[in-house]
Amino acid sequence: MTTTSSYLEAPRRLRAFVRAHETSLVVLAVLIGAIGGLVVAVMSGLVTVLHSVLFNLPLGDRLSSQPSIDPVRALVVPTIGGLLLGFAFLLLLRVRPAREIDPIEANALYGGRMSFRGSVIVALQTIWSSGVGGSVGLEAGYTQLSSGLAASLGRGFHLRRNDQRIMVGCGAAAAIAGAFSAPLAGAFYAFELVIGGYTPASLTPVGVAAVTGYFVAHAFEPLPLGVGVGTVGDVLGRDLAIAALLGMVAALTGIAIMRGVTLCEALLTKSRLWPALRPALGGLAVGAMALLTPQVMSSGHGALRFAGIVAMPLAFIAAVFALKAVASIVSLGSGFRGGLFFATLFMGALGGRLFAAGVDIVWPGLNLDPNAYAVIGMSALSASVIGGPLTMSFIALESTGNLWLTTAVLVAVIISTTITRELFGYSFATWRLHLRGETIRSAADIGWIRDLTVGKMMRQDMTTVNAAMPIETFREEFPPGSKTQVVAVDGEGHYAGLALVAEAHAPDLEADKGLAGILRYADVVLHPGMNVQEAIAVFDAAEAESLAVVGGDGDRRPIGLLTEAHAMRRYAEESEQRRREVIGEI
Repeated sequence: MTTTSSYLEAPRRLRAFVRAHETSLVVLAVLIGAIGGLVVAVMSGLVTVLHSVLFNLPLGDRLSSQPSIDPVRALVVPTIGGLLLGFAFLLLLRVRPAREIDPIEANALYGGRMSFRGSVIVALQTIWSSGVGGSVGLEAGYTQLSSGLAASLGRGFHLRRNDQRIMVGCGAAAAIAGAFSAPLAGAFYAFELVIGGYTPASLTPVGVAAVTGYFVAHAFEPLPLGVGVGTVGDVLGRDLAIAALLGMVAALTGIAIMRGVTLCEALLTKSRLWPALRPALGGLAVGAMALLTPQVMSSGHGALRFAGIVAMPLAFIAAVFALKAVASIVSLGSGFRGGLFFATLFMGALGGRLFAAGVDIVWPGLNLDPNAYAVIGMSALSASVIGGPLTMSFIALESTGNLWLTTAVLVAVIISTTITRELFGYSFATWRLHLRGETIRSAADIGWIRDLTVGKMMRQDMTTVNAAMPIETFREEFPPGSKTQVVAVDGEGHYAGLALVAEAHAPDLEADKGLAGILRYADVVLHPGMNVQEAIAVFDAAEAESLAVVGGDGDRRPIGLLTEAHAMRRYAEESEQRRREVIGEI
């Protein structure tokens, strides 16, 4: 088959059939779900092999579940692994200088388009980072690769923009469902975090992908996935109020962790340490902490076993919590690739256990169930950092099967996410995008707004005059009704302002004045790269009905005109089109 694209295309007839039948998306979702489940199994297996080889563990043992590890390996493996990762980053920058796009950014800005090659690179970096002991989770790699493969499949079928975004969500749903043994959580992860909303049309493909991913991951992954929870006691009415308090504490802790990663990056940047050496330094720090407790290494799957957490002495739990938080901050801040999903589940479980013990000390006689508060704590902290309150609630429900406990979890995660958004404004993923200059706070589709630029809306058939022209000459050339406004330029052709024809013909205007005396908006211009929202904001601030568009790079030569009315009309038309597309899906 001949193709003119850089990616594989399905045959034309098959593409037409898929685009014409909504049920065809379900078939694609099954395929994506199977791919996502395999991605989880393969990536988990590769990390397990790396742990076995590099840390001399029996094949199948979790690194973070070890009571101790060889001190030399604990220091050397993360350090050398970080050094190799740093050199790989530098080499990669020469080949692919552009950064990779994650599923949230892809759906928010690019209509679900992701780079397949870039997704593979991110997945390999994540496998290596976790495999050498970096305190990072694999979930970012799972979702990146699964969503990247789903995006490539969607592009091969030339799917519509909304369907393409749903396919990316299907990939993420399958990965999270397989990684956490939680199909409902996987589906709502896609709705809340990757698609940015829920419609009946997206329910079936996303749900099918999540269920398929769950079964495929568990069919091929020999080690247990997800969160293992022991028996949970009765949840009483008082626990709802206490869970709300725990949600507040979790929000503040989550904000501190996210700020900590940024601070670590900033300190390493100010230190002017060669970028290739930063992951090595971070690896050395994590290895030093692993000498105290191996639970700080990797994502923490082996350490998160509730029976063991509850049985630990409180001083040891507090130490592990602090060390794991620092290890995660240092790992991500120094350049290791990965996420905070499972790490925050682990830290949240430890924090919930400490919280329950602290309340019992302050208010003796309550006898709070440590297992229950470990579940509430893990959900609340993850909700603060990752976002997605329903996602975290369903992880708790599918891990425990306890509806009343899930009610307490829902209270905690709502409080946690609300405070985080109020005080901080971002989840960890969108915060990282914010640091790069993006303004998105969710995966809601705003890419069309950026595509609707001033350059596309402006009129180029403008009339220009010399700003030094006398008023009388201007009146002769532009009688009333001939034009609304004219662009004035200086002797070098640079923009000097807008001359309003009606104002130039005002009877009380002194005819001996030059045109320069009545020019407006000399210091207010639009640029062709501005999107429609930015342009409307400039119109509002200047209280202008028309503005000139000048070239970029400091060149003030006028290239067009744009009216506020036209910009508002185009914005309304595009908004209505998107609204109808959503209604059409329903």
